Amino acid sequence: MIETVVERWHQHLRGELPGGLDDLLADDVVFYSPVVYTPQRGKDVTKLYLQAAGVALPGDGSADASFAYTKQVLAGDTAVLEFETTVAGKYVNGVDIIRCNDEGRIVEFRVMIRPLQAVNAVHEQMKATLEAMAPST
Repeated sequence: MIETVVERWHQHLRGELPGGLDDLLADDVVFYSPVVYTPQRGKDVTKLYLQAAGVALPGDGSADASFAYTKQVLAGDTAVLEFETTVAGKYVNGVDIIRCNDEGRIVEFRVMIRPLQAVNAVHEQMKATLEAMAPST
């Protein structure tokens, strides 16, 4: 099942998944951020973080620094996808750990990033992106 979920995740990233994150995420999905202490619970908040990451982590625009998955390990209901990119001139190396249920929906999405300078750069970029995405009142 995880193989199908990962393929659908890649389709989503390419903009080719009808229904997008709504069809990919379970209602009770839990998102673990590399910079937020508490788990973020539910589809709406997870969608927000994943959409913000899509804006904040595309790379710095140079041809050799765009976001790319470099490795993947699939076992049982879990996938580990290693990625590289550049944010604010800082090299970012990380993993997305994705766990799915029997219905083929993501129930856990965990992001880990290294090195420390990258964590700080991603934190600042995500903060700015989330603030920009917030509805104005």
